[in-house]
Amino acid sequence: MSLIIENISVFILLLSVLTGCLMGVVSGLIPGLHSNNFALLLVSFSPVLIESGISSIYIMCMILANCITHTFHDIIPAIYLGVPNSDMALAVLPGHQLLLDGRGPEAIRLSALGSTGSVIVSIILLLPFGLLLYTIYPLIQNYIGWLLLFIAMLMIGTEKGQYVPGQGSLVRYRYRFYALLVFAMSGLLGIFAFGKENMANSLFASANPSILLPLLSGLFGASQLIISLTTSSTVPPQRTSLINLPPQRAIKAITSGSIAGSFVAWLPGVSSSVATLLAEQASRICSKQNSGPAESDDPLDEAREFIVSVSGVNTANAVFGLFVFFFIGRARNGAIVAISSFLEPSAIDIPIILILLCVVILASIFSYFSTIRIGNTIHLFMEKIDYRKLSIAVLAGLVLMVAVFTGMFGIIIFLMATAIGLLPSFMHVRKSNAMGVILLPVILYFL
Repeated sequence: MSLIIENISVFILLLSVLTGCLMGVVSGLIPGLHSNNFALLLVSFSPVLIESGISSIYIMCMILANCITHTFHDIIPAIYLGVPNSDMALAVLPGHQLLLDGRGPEAIRLSALGSTGSVIVSIILLLPFGLLLYTIYPLIQNYIGWLLLFIAMLMIGTEKGQYVPGQGSLVRYRYRFYALLVFAMSGLLGIFAFGKENMANSLFASANPSILLPLLSGLFGASQLIISLTTSSTVPPQRTSLINLPPQRAIKAITSGSIAGSFVAWLPGVSSSVATLLAEQASRICSKQNSGPAESDDPLDEAREFIVSVSGVNTANAVFGLFVFFFIGRARNGAIVAISSFLEPSAIDIPIILILLCVVILASIFSYFSTIRIGNTIHLFMEKIDYRKLSIAVLAGLVLMVAVFTGMFGIIIFLMATAIGLLPSFMHVRKSNAMGVILLPVILYFL
């Protein structure tokens, strides 16, 4: 048995999972925060925690539980507060359709269903996915750069922008140019930031500064908070209801979301929002080829199915990211990157895999019930929330976090990232185009 899990305490392990879950609830519910923020904080404080007697396996469990729980709860601010992160941005419009119809709690239930179903599908696909990965990855690893370039071109080429009646057919090229501009600017910022990462410094001598903190916090956190401060909205009366989606459509949405999440999990620099885009394009192709009778007369069923699929992509990407690390030793998302700082691929063995797999299951069970519980009651507290003050507080917290853990250079990168992150909202293009901050450096690295 690995030395990492020697003398492990079940009680402390469960406490670590619970702590990570609570972190995931906080990062999921508070706009502007992401599970990567807590993962980076835990990595930064890990020397102090380890010196205090907290084993690295407990820290890994906290990071993983935080990541899984976040993917369940981030739908709530996306629907009720209108402040999605990069992974849930595509779910906002369908979620708002249900919210405006007084079915916000049902939208949350649909999301919880999609996330839970994707965990089940991911575990079922563990063995065949591993065998497929072993077979295919060595054959295509020399072509990853070209594959990522194709995905980037697909992101930009499918950009439609905002529909305005009376606009000509050529207007789509303008939005594609905007998408290319956002992708290129964020990518150039990423190249610059990663090339000068040694200039970042932390106030804590034991902390390991990461330039991803100011980059992602600015592009997808602070920028959206600033946008939300300039807008206001009211939530219509809501009613708690069960899920009204035909089982066959729910199963199809969970399966398609899980497959899309698994597909991009082994590709570096590709986020859940990009996986959702790929799933959406594949679904449209299948719909055109199979133009039979409608599966349901309810016009909201398409929105329901989309929410299930997006949530499934988000969670499956997190789960499969762990599997990818097991099989090929590569970290593809922020949480797994944080875990990899404690666990070398050569140290991975069956006991560690089983423990982390149990963490995924426990965090999913906790998250399913907590997401539904919060979704059923949050509309009762909406009138009591001063959203403007909350946004300002979170924005100040992000600035403080960046300053403490990356120094003045991090603040400069944070401000530049925030400015670029504002562009998609004003240009009416997808915010996922800003993932060029990671995609472009990775593409250039592999090419």
